[in-house]
Amino acid sequence: MNIHEYQAKDILKKYGVAVQRGIVADTPDRALDAAKELQAETGTKWFVVKSQIHAGGRGKGTVKETGSKGVVLAKGIHEVTDKAKAILGGTLVTIQTGPAGKRVNKVLIAEDVYYPGESEPKEYYMSILLDRSTSKPVIMASSEGGMNIEEVAATHPEKIVKEWIEPSIGLQPYQARKIAFALGLEGNAFKEMVKFTTALYNAYVSIDASMFEINPVLKTSDNKVIAVDGKVNLDDNALYRHKDLAELRDISEEDPLEVEAGKSGLNYVKLDGNVGCMVNGAGLAMATMDIIKLSGGEPANFLDV
Repeated sequence: MNIHEYQAKDILKKYGVAVQRGIVADTPDRALDAAKELQAETGTKWFVVKSQIHAGGRGKGTVKETGSKGVVLAKGIHEVTDKAKAILGGTLVTIQTGPAGKRVNKVLIAEDVYYPGESEPKEYYMSILLDRSTSKPVIMASSEGGMNIEEVAATHPEKIVKEWIEPSIGLQPYQARKIAFALGLEGNAFKEMVKFTTALYNAYVSIDASMFEINPVLKTSDNKVIAVDGKVNLDDNALYRHKDLAELRDISEEDPLEVEAGKSGLNYVKLDGNVGCMVNGAGLAMATMDIIKLSGGEPANFLDV
């Protein structure tokens, strides 16, 4: 199950992961109120207005109706209303949404964390997921934060660090230090990254997540380490143990046909083809789709009855 960035950050905070502070809003007026509240709480003078949809690439995506990007900077509280108005209610098209895009119903008003200080801010990448080939969680980290990790893997694979965790004993302190060393950190920033990595792994295990992706992880100018973005996927098979997390589901972000199929316990995925598939068994369903493709057709759906 996917959740929004603001929901992911709320979860991370509960487990001691430092995050960029923000307040969610669903109208331009509420966005302004959120900015005022955030300014009183943090002292920030600039604000980041971030669209909240279940898709990546929001910063490079474009709102069809206004031409606004999905993530924009308001250089003063007086800009917040107009920036939010240009995003809310619009259709955001990103590399992950396809040309149809997704409607933006909420924005996250976040504090500016790229302030000047004793050192230059630096972005990193970190994710945690299950490596099925080893049956172990793996932490992936890179000094090339803020970029598409697939691009980094293709052009600079040596810049990706991987650390496998033995599930029976969990993340060991030396492993967290090993990651911080590999990222080239030192001093207080090194200690902060060790703390960040440890808290992130504890959160991952505690909520039965299938994936965490923090891109970017930011070392601020005063050597703090925080999550600026957050993508959290929850394991559907474990939601019965986390009733509170199951309530975070936003069905407006899902395909209506897939939602309806789910109510009947059907594994259904909508596709763009013209040949409908109704098959018993996932393996046979995949084989049927292959045959359709081989014959020059396009499957309209995956369905395991």
